[in-house]
Amino acid sequence: MTHILIKSFNRPFYLDRCLQSIKRFVKGDYKIIVLDDGTPLKYLDKIRTKHTEVIIRLSEQHDFKVQSIKENLESGKEIDGFLIPTQLWYNAVKEASDYVLMIEDDVWFVESMDIELMITEMKTRNVDLLKVGQLRKPEHHQNQISENIYSETPKKLWTAPPMLMDWFMYNKFKFFSIMYRLGWVDNLTKREYWKLNSILMGLWRKEYWLWVWKDAKNKVDENMQLRNAALWYRKNKTNKNMIGRTSVNHLKTTFQSSATNSYHKYGVEFDVNYFNFLINEAWYKNEFDTCQNFPNDFSLEYFESFLDDKINKNEFHQWVEKFKNQYRKTGVETD
Repeated sequence: MTHILIKSFNRPFYLDRCLQSIKRFVKGDYKIIVLDDGTPLKYLDKIRTKHTEVIIRLSEQHDFKVQSIKENLESGKEIDGFLIPTQLWYNAVKEASDYVLMIEDDVWFVESMDIELMITEMKTRNVDLLKVGQLRKPEHHQNQISENIYSETPKKLWTAPPMLMDWFMYNKFKFFSIMYRLGWVDNLTKREYWKLNSILMGLWRKEYWLWVWKDAKNKVDENMQLRNAALWYRKNKTNKNMIGRTSVNHLKTTFQSSATNSYHKYGVEFDVNYFNFLINEAWYKNEFDTCQNFPNDFSLEYFESFLDDKINKNEFHQWVEKFKNQYRKTGVETD
């Protein structure tokens, strides 16, 4: 049996879509565990009613986050979106199956996937991370290693012992800056290291995920993840199939919604938390169709039909466009 772990926070309408898509498209023996960090209990109770087979685990700060959402709606007090439940995630993976699908609540399956077949191929080909959905176009030089998997392992990546990798990733002692001036790296260099990681859509060998996240302390430190991934890559250089991707994209994600505004402040008067509250309430009252516009994301017009006068629709559209542009600049396809 394989564990499917879903990181979740205060968007049950997306979580519901995600869970429905798993039931529809994922084949094999699996167990779904939702790792929730602050969704109000009445919404989680409805998820439990609709998806009785799903296990929900709460983070240590769950009650604090629920109260923070309440205070934000009542007084506008800022929600601390940077307090991340990494210990909940780490413990869940540590207790999980040898291979684990780690996704988030705002992704959904659009193509059938036999999870047992994929894991068998990962074991046969020695793949540590299989990306079952990708945000960027695949590169032409990738090698097909089975009917369903292409190798995406970088052919050449600079690595060094832990101390130097720290200097490189965090630019300690201007280490990265010096390499930049020498022409050894450029602004796109770190994108190559991201090939070793997957936040949203990864089927992982458990040991590799635990290695990548072993130093996380209630926050998402991307440099730490990339450093650890690079050290694993250094130890396993002979494995040409360390990173793989599926031949088709099994998953999609949204680029017009966010759990909080902590990471996405663009100088636009759009209240992400209040927006989520309105959609959550419509979903709770069975007024919101979680499969609207499927397999694509919900249409903006559909979202707008649930908004009230407190949200300016033009500001909402501006926010979505700025949200998409943040990812487009890194080579991500958002449409």
